[in-house]
Amino acid sequence: MQTFFVEIKCALGKTYQVASALAEAEIASEIYSIAGDFDILAKFYVDRDVDIGHFVGENVQIIPGIVDTKTVITFKAF
Repeated sequence: MQTFFVEIKCALGKTYQVASALAEAEIASEIYSIAGDFDILAKFYVDRDVDIGHFVGENVQIIPGIVDTKTVITFKAF
């Protein structure tokens, strides 16, 4: 499995709708509201053969209300 995080910037007033849409899609293992440049931090697990760029583009960025994303790919958990 590959683990990665996506920071999500939402349109004004759309954070809760985006978080609900992510939860309903059942693609993220954890979803957090955060402060700073982004509004949501979501944690994902995908199989090793899944292209993370395609996964984010086809499953996350299509959610209405998302303005921008930043993907953080992880290497090792301690």
